[in-house]
Amino acid sequence: MDLAWNGFRKKRIGSVLFEHFDPERLEAVKMFHESVPGYDETPLVHLDNLAESMGVGNIFVKDESKRFGLNAFKGLGGIYAVAEYFRNHEGMEFDGFDGLLSALENRPPVTFATATDGNHGKGLAWAVSLLGQQAKVFMPEGSEASRLEAIRELGAEAEIMNMNYDDTVGRVAALAEENGWVLVQDTAWPGYEEIPLSIMKGYTTIITEVQSQLGKNDFHGITHVFLQAGVGSFAGAMAAALFNLTGGEGPTIVVVEPDQADCFHRSIQNPSGDPQRVTGALDTMMAGLACGEPSIQGWQILKASADAFISCGDETSARGMWLLGKPEGDDQSIVSGESGAAPFGAFHRLMTEAEYQVERQRLGLDDTSNVLFISTEGDTDAGNYARIMNG
Repeated sequence: MDLAWNGFRKKRIGSVLFEHFDPERLEAVKMFHESVPGYDETPLVHLDNLAESMGVGNIFVKDESKRFGLNAFKGLGGIYAVAEYFRNHEGMEFDGFDGLLSALENRPPVTFATATDGNHGKGLAWAVSLLGQQAKVFMPEGSEASRLEAIRELGAEAEIMNMNYDDTVGRVAALAEENGWVLVQDTAWPGYEEIPLSIMKGYTTIITEVQSQLGKNDFHGITHVFLQAGVGSFAGAMAAALFNLTGGEGPTIVVVEPDQADCFHRSIQNPSGDPQRVTGALDTMMAGLACGEPSIQGWQILKASADAFISCGDETSARGMWLLGKPEGDDQSIVSGESGAAPFGAFHRLMTEAEYQVERQRLGLDDTSNVLFISTEGDTDAGNYARIMNG
């Protein structure tokens, strides 16, 4: 496990992207999600015993495996981005989900397309099925068959390509252009930024729920947040929302990636400040994080706001899965998948292994720390989850 410090971070953040995550807009996103069938706040779990044993004040874990029955958080971005597409590109005016559904009556369905490691494609397929639209989903080589079938069960056409994630994104973008599909991709590049930004806004309901669950006066008490990153859209959205909801103060933010797809970890160490791409197979069990190229939006936000970036192997994620699934004492058990548990495993290593004493002290992790994690998925690869928990 390797930690890199952010030498580009600025206390006063100038990126205009942060303006899209002001408290008023965050509340509007949450209000839309509250109108969607099956919406409910996901649990915020307090791990008292583990916090005491690890020498910190409090540990909070937001359990996104309970989101919309999808076993992951991605539906938040999918449903909001599709709704914003109809508002901004089809000229529809509506209030909430039912208003959108009524506006879509007697209109021919739109085909939405995406590339995915699993959760995003499933979230989009779910959103599109709720609205009576069509979805085409493409997955990179090495994708688990169970994830493919989960997407197909929601009515989407789905297939696995013979290329890695980033190349699949490029191929699907070309296919969408050729066929007149609407590309709903959770990563941004020059010329393709509007829909990825809508997806990021959709994710922020996680943070507004946490604020409500902790109490508005206590939200500033969160001192550290560990965030997993693939393309960085999720981590960037969380960081921007946290910055705005704490009046520009923000907690210490640590970003965690697989060592076989650690594009942010490599980018932050590049003297140019330009994002770097990791090529090759991106071979990691953390499928949702197996992305070799940063989203330009996620990179801009995290470059300006994150404090440190951790690159770690699969064994670190497995440790997090085990600790959350088989907690100490009477702490509540959390089913957290490979991508969901990676930050927790990295945190545990920082707190318990002697070689990270300097990093731990520099991050200010001690008995006054209140640490937040977001477990972004449950056992989306049930077979691998069982092997790790029974191993």
